[in-house]
Order: sequence, then structure tokens, then C-alpha cells
Amino acid sequence: MNKLYLTVVTIAIGLFSCQSDRATGPTDLAKNSIIPKPVSVTSTGGTFKLTAKSDIIVMPGSPEEVAGIGNFLAGKLNPSTGLGLGVITDGGKPGKGDIQFAISDTDPGLGEEGYELIITEKLITLTAVKPAGLFRGIQTIRQLLPPEIESDTVQPGPWIIPTGTIRDWPEYGHRGEMLDVVRHFFGPEDVKRFIDHLALYKMNVLHLHLSDDQGWRIEIKSWPNLTAHGGKTEVGGGEGGFFTQEEYSDIVQYAAERYITIIPEIDMPGHTNAALSSYPELNPDGKAKEPYTGINVGFSSLDTRSEITYKFVDDVVREIAALTPGQYFHIGGDESHSTKIDDYIYFVNRVQDIVESHGKSVTGWDEIAHATLKPDAVVQYWARAANAVMGINQGAKVLMSPCKYAYTDMKYDSTTVLGLSWAAYIEVDDAYNWDPATLVPEIGRENIVGVQAPLWAETISTFREAEFLIFPRLPGYAEIGWTPAGMRSWDEYRVRLAAHGKRIETLGIGFYRSPLVEWDQPGV
Repeated sequence: MNKLYLTVVTIAIGLFSCQSDRATGPTDLAKNSIIPKPVSVTSTGGTFKLTAKSDIIVMPGSPEEVAGIGNFLAGKLNPSTGLGLGVITDGGKPGKGDIQFAISDTDPGLGEEGYELIITEKLITLTAVKPAGLFRGIQTIRQLLPPEIESDTVQPGPWIIPTGTIRDWPEYGHRGEMLDVVRHFFGPEDVKRFIDHLALYKMNVLHLHLSDDQGWRIEIKSWPNLTAHGGKTEVGGGEGGFFTQEEYSDIVQYAAERYITIIPEIDMPGHTNAALSSYPELNPDGKAKEPYTGINVGFSSLDTRSEITYKFVDDVVREIAALTPGQYFHIGGDESHSTKIDDYIYFVNRVQDIVESHGKSVTGWDEIAHATLKPDAVVQYWARAANAVMGINQGAKVLMSPCKYAYTDMKYDSTTVLGLSWAAYIEVDDAYNWDPATLVPEIGRENIVGVQAPLWAETISTFREAEFLIFPRLPGYAEIGWTPAGMRSWDEYRVRLAAHGKRIETLGIGFYRSPLVEWDQPGV
């Protein structure tokens, strides 16, 4: 009887202690699990609490889009908290438990995407120079709250954040991932879900690989057979699919609302079998190619000396450019093994002129550096550093996507079922432990626009499978792009990543539970 009594008392004390700790909440802002790691964190030892009286206050004179950012945050917080936070835009005075947004040009050091977050026991004040900075800042607010904040059903709370100040801005202006929707097609809702993943970790670019040998994935009204015929195949013989221009525009808008830019890619002159199968006149012999559903590369090429090819390219670039407000148009250019080098150079030079004529700047895989690059061109280094250096010598900038570290379609290890391994096995620490500015001696920080992690889709046919390859590597790529290299450490990062396991799980993502990370450890 005494033993039973003591057991009950011990359990009760333990439960009270856990509840008390949860109710009190964390008090040291410096012990956070934010990814990417902020530039500066100062703790003041108190706690802020969201309550049923909390609202989001937009300061008077703010751009109209700031209210939209407030609505975005409310949409993330209300389902799990049940608190019914509203967005106040009429100049109301902030009260206890409120979150206040402010746009100010008095702190230009924050830049286009930086923010300052001041958390007191009464109020959270989020300040930025531009609305994009506010949007990046609200991702920090999300991550400072318990992982259950990501739930779409009401959770018990409490919703507490430690007090202090965070000042934060990105190291690189381009931080993104590429999604291959060709080898296997992923529809608009999958792409939007991917955009949401990028947004949570402050990434700002989604590169969409829209054409290849296995399929054509975007409607071109002046060349309708590209999708009517070329959009019906994918790796393994599946039914394929494509985006209508209306669906593509909706994706572009969805991304823009999250301050993410879409970069469309039409791969050429190689990786073009879907186009060659759709239109015989694009082939040197005037005969359409058979549709292709394998994964080999390097066998296809547009007729680079035919004027109909450039009419085709001009129409495709014109229609897509009109739907895409971002600066860059990606022309591919990789693995054109069946194109003679002189023909390849001639083609890339002409296509650059076409892209520029439609108001866009050129980006392409590192092979395009063999051509005469435009002054504002960006070379995406994936395979050969010598190509990237060749681009630098012409005045081009470099986007770092080294396949041995940044290719998200690579297997984690030899036991991984999904993914490929031709470049490397890329465990979570390998994905994190590289510095874009020191990886190649001839490619310095001044040459680099940013970091991008491509996801090719040869081995994945569902977006759940895609997420297994994306997570948990995506947060690390985000941190490489955002956080200065001198502030990054794998041993410290893996602790923060472990605390994100529950958050990623709450988002419904079936991720790779790397044995290098002690998952489910408690975090902020």
C-alpha cells in the first residue's frame, strides 16, 4: 500500500513538474532551435505568451502587402492555437500578447530580407526594411513556438516564446532548390507544398525543370503538341502531365505571396526528346523521335543550324517569360553530348539573344560557359568547376549546386532505396559541411550569387517520396545560404536539427531519420 502511494505521488509530482515547465516555458532565447541560425541573438530571460486577446497589429503607413503577411501568420497560428488572432490595420494600439509589424528604413543594414525581432513579456515587434524581411521574420516566430504550432487541429499549448532580440539577414541573395517535374510529374498542389517547405526555412527561389527527354510540362499555346503529345510520358511509362498556363501562373503567384521567385527551365539543345517527338521539323531529318521513358542522357539534340529551331525557342521563351516576373530564364545546356561543340556554342549564343530580347537574364548549367556569355549571365556549377571558372573569366556570376554535396536526389547511404548514387552518397552532415566560398579555390565569395539544391526525379513517383529525399537535408542547404560560414558548426547544428524532427513530423513529412542526429530531443 505504501509503495503504491509513493508511486502515485511520484508520478503526480513528475506530471506537475512537466506541466509547470511547459507553462513557464523557455526563458533563454539564445537556446533556440531556429534554422537557419540567426546572425545575432540576445536573451533577456523572460517569456511572452500568445493568448485569446492576442492580435497582429500592422503599423500605419505600411505597404498594403504587409496586411497579407499578417494574414499569412494568422493562418499558420490559428488552426493549432484556436486563439483566433486577427489582423488589425486601422492603427490600433498594441496590447499585451500582440505581435506588431513595422516597416522602417532607419536600419538599412538589414537589407532586402533582413529583420529585427524584439520580444518582451508584453509584445513582439517585428521590423524590416522591406516586406520580404517581415515574411522571413515570421518564419522565426513560427520556429520559436512549440512544434505543435504546425498542426492543423487545436493543440493544448501554452504558446510561449522567450524574450530578447534577434537581428538577422541572409549571407546570399539566392537560396533555393530545384524541382524536376519531368522525369515524374508533380502537379500544382505538390509544387505549392514544396514552396511552403522552402518558405519555412527562408529560401527564396524555386527552379522548375519543365522539359526534358521524358516529357514537356508547360503549355505553349503556339506549339500545342508539346503537351498534347510530349506531356503524356514520364520515366517508367506513367501518364505524365503538364501545367496549363493558368496553373503555372497560379504557382508563380503562390510563390510570390511567400516571397519566392520561380525560375523556369527549358533544357536545350540536349535533353529535348519530348520536343523532338512532338514536332518532326525540329529534327535534322524531319522525322519525329519516339517518346522516351528511360533515364539515360546525352542522346538528343535540337537542330542547331535550322531557323525553325530558333522560331520554336523564341515562341517558348516569349510565352513563359510573359508568365514569369522573375529576372532569370534557365536555358539548361547540360549534357548535350550529341551536339558538336561548334554547334552548341552557336546555339547558346543565339538563345541568349532570344532570352534577352524578352527581358530576361540568362542562367544555365555550367556547360554554357563554353559560349560567349552575356554580362549578366549566371553559370550554375554542378559538375565541372573549370566550366564555372571559365564563366567567371567572362564576368559571369556563379550559382553553387555541386552535385557531390547539393544534389538532393542522391542517396543518403548504400541502404537507401530512393535516389541515385552516381555523384556521391550524401548524408545529412555531408549536405551541411561545405562552404560555397571555399569549395573551389578559383570561385570566391565575390563570384557567387547563392546556393541551390536540385532534386531530380528519376526514382521518385510521389511527392511523399520526394519529401523523403528533401528532408532533412533542405534545412541545411537553407542555413548554408543564409548563415555566415564562420557561425556554422555541424555539432551545434545537429542539435537544432534534432529539435525540428517533431516539427517536420507535425507537417506530415515522412523524413529520413539519419542516425547522425539524435531525433526527438527537446527544443524551443
